[in-house]
Amino acid sequence: MLLDNIALFSLIVEKGSLVAAGREVGLSPTTVSERLAALEAHFGVVLLNRTTRSISLTDEGRTLIDGAKLVLGEVEDLETRIRLGAQNLSGQIRISAPKDLGRTIVSKAIAQFFAEHPSITIDLHLSDGYVDIVGMGIDLAVRFGAIGDSSLRVKQLPAKRRVLCAAPSYLEHHGTPRTPADLKDHNCLVMRFGQNIDNVWQFGSTAAKQIVTVRGNLVANDGALVRQWCLEGRGIVLKSEFDVGGDIQDGRLVELLGDYASPPPPLQIVFPPSRAQPRRVTAFADHLANTFKEYG
Repeated sequence: MLLDNIALFSLIVEKGSLVAAGREVGLSPTTVSERLAALEAHFGVVLLNRTTRSISLTDEGRTLIDGAKLVLGEVEDLETRIRLGAQNLSGQIRISAPKDLGRTIVSKAIAQFFAEHPSITIDLHLSDGYVDIVGMGIDLAVRFGAIGDSSLRVKQLPAKRRVLCAAPSYLEHHGTPRTPADLKDHNCLVMRFGQNIDNVWQFGSTAAKQIVTVRGNLVANDGALVRQWCLEGRGIVLKSEFDVGGDIQDGRLVELLGDYASPPPPLQIVFPPSRAQPRRVTAFADHLANTFKEYG
């Protein structure tokens, strides 16, 4: 019963409410509340701060979530090995990825992994903004840039440059920038990450870098939409070569200011701060890393 209540607690955190968790497993809100109270009584601590509108983890609750993922995952792996044999993988993997990479490379990796492990299920969360992977119960996330939370575990992936590019139709009507400073006279398509707008673009190496604050008439928090606007000739974009490399190769987009390119930003798989992951998660992470190497 303790493991069942821990699993229910994890579901409450993932869904964001007792009602939603109960609906997922067919339990009434009263039953869910009683089982949460029993879990808190067992540990002698408050695990969730609850109001009429929201819930939030206490420090003890966050500790339990970190450990619960490991314990529940290992129990599921043990059951799989007993029932199906040591080589079989089953169970759910929760993944977070940027929208462009999620629809392309990550999606390809998932399809290939399914072919080898048909008992796996995937819950893929696509977002270009900040994602609390612990609070959302994410098993692994693909992330660009430096990781600010030192408690998270990281597996490095092959990195590619951010490429400045535009459609031929845009350049025909508005001209081609020759230096980073010229971008101030162009319509730049800008990404939003949460509350922050990515309108400060860096060019060149650290020793000779140039920083330009750009502006434009289109801003979105969806990288795929920003790329589509660029393909339609609406402006200039600064995107990962993972996202626009094929467009440049096929002539749909033209790379600009190649001599001013910055070093590629880090790209990594990020894991919650538990000591180990279920076997299915580590297997998929290794497969995903190999898939990225094909694009390196």
